[in-house]
Amino acid sequence: MTKLAKIADLKVISRTSVMEYRGKRNVRQIGDALHVSHVLEGSVRKTGALLHINAQLIAARTDTHVWAEQYDRDSKEVFVIQSDIAQKVAEKLHAKVSIAERSAIERPPTTDLTAFDLYAHAQDLLLMTSFSSDAKTKLLQAADLLNQVVTRDPSFFQAYCQLAYTHDELYFLGHDHTPTRLALAEAAIQAAFRLRPDAGEAHLARAENLYCGYLDYDGALAELEVARQTLPNDPQVFELKGYIQRRQGHWNESIRNLERTVDLDPRNFFTLQQIAISYQVLRRYAEAESVLDRVLVIKPNDLDTKKERAAVEFEWKANTEPMRRLIDSVRVSDPAALPSIADVWLTCALAERDAAAAKDALIALGDTPSTMTSFNSTVCSYEALSLVWKTMTHRHAPLSQRHARSRRNSSKRNRITARRYASSV
Repeated sequence: MTKLAKIADLKVISRTSVMEYRGKRNVRQIGDALHVSHVLEGSVRKTGALLHINAQLIAARTDTHVWAEQYDRDSKEVFVIQSDIAQKVAEKLHAKVSIAERSAIERPPTTDLTAFDLYAHAQDLLLMTSFSSDAKTKLLQAADLLNQVVTRDPSFFQAYCQLAYTHDELYFLGHDHTPTRLALAEAAIQAAFRLRPDAGEAHLARAENLYCGYLDYDGALAELEVARQTLPNDPQVFELKGYIQRRQGHWNESIRNLERTVDLDPRNFFTLQQIAISYQVLRRYAEAESVLDRVLVIKPNDLDTKKERAAVEFEWKANTEPMRRLIDSVRVSDPAALPSIADVWLTCALAERDAAAAKDALIALGDTPSTMTSFNSTVCSYEALSLVWKTMTHRHAPLSQRHARSRRNSSKRNRITARRYASSV
């Protein structure tokens, strides 16, 4: 799949979205969920030094086989097999393959299979960091594995790119925001450029470093434009570009790139959340609700997304009912989670002029950092309750609905689930 993604004439879905369908056989359902016309399936069985590989290309709409082949080869030929599969699939799909793309397909990532196994393990860890509370642990483990990879094979280009990404992630998310960590990322990028100075992956790594390490938006965008030429199906290129443009205030361009990201990675929970935020800021509420509904299909019990969905109804229609239903549901089913929805609870109480509920919300909030869905500051004390009480008992004018931008400055959700690009918009 990674090799097929090099072909600009094909649309190849990101591994992030594909992984959850591993072992599932309803091809039509997979095709509909990922918006693709064909599904490539495969299985691998290893016996000693021998590999038995089955590969088949299936038309998603009809569930019919377009192509299938079996390979019985020495494990040392695994990358040759991968290249052969990619080229035959491209041929069956009548895709145009340039000379440069064919060269990229045929190039093996390494000749050291042990190094490749370590690299694959690191990749799996990195895939799990986006939504993990133990992201720091996983990132450090990935860095250790990738260091082992490049020690075994100093010519493993992709390992250096992933190592740079890992160091940048540790730096940007605050797990190790030190000059030393940033220098490690830069050293990995330099090693990648020494090996393949024209490769899109190297320019993507540099773009990420310029953004994460220096907030150099223009420099990062220039590198992304170079990367895009040879990485037509890499959602990270469009994702990072979208986040940078959002920070620069270029909202329409940002939306287009984030929509392209979702097109290539339609089951990416975090990216969907982020595009919903952009729609909310632009007051494109119907689109925000549609995207958040997609997020809830992927993670139906995600409380942060439920909060956002209820908040959209309040912003759009001044409708507090979804917030009240959410609060009541959490109070009954999971009281321990009340602090995490206390900001919504307080917003709802203020809107409904319910002093008793506001007091309960503030007690639940305690010292919990808050996104405050319709209040422009974090409320953490009984002094705030005094202000709220006066507002209600003296029947001052209701608090105005807040502009969606105001609650992004200390977004708890972004701190927990964010990759390096999530920040205040």
